[in-house]
Amino acid sequence: MKIGNNEIVLLGTANPPSLPAGSHVMTAMIELPPGDPGSPPHRHSGPVFGYLLEGEMAFELEGEAPRVIKAGEAFWEPGGDVIHYQAANNLAGHTSRFVVVMVCAPGQEMLTLVSAAELEERKDRRWR
Repeated sequence: MKIGNNEIVLLGTANPPSLPAGSHVMTAMIELPPGDPGSPPHRHSGPVFGYLLEGEMAFELEGEAPRVIKAGEAFWEPGGDVIHYQAANNLAGHTSRFVVVMVCAPGQEMLTLVSAAELEERKDRRWR
């Protein structure tokens, strides 16, 4: 795609839900040291859009097959009630880095951990 003289490379598209008034957006760069397991199972209050700058990330969302995201690939998650099981460094000898843009619903935390009891209650929703 071109805009004027600039070449635009499309990395991904998504149809996120509409955002409630009062939402805010955070952009962060996250570094995972070699072999880092990432955050424990959690959820985000709003959609998250990301781009892997270097390395590889093992990525798993509730209801989806686990996959590996490689440097140069974009990813997203819907947030809300969906559990994010894994965003781990998939490489034992190399740091992985990614940039995320996270939409935070008003009055809610950006990230909340999921209890062991809830994981057990929802185990039938995890990819098998």
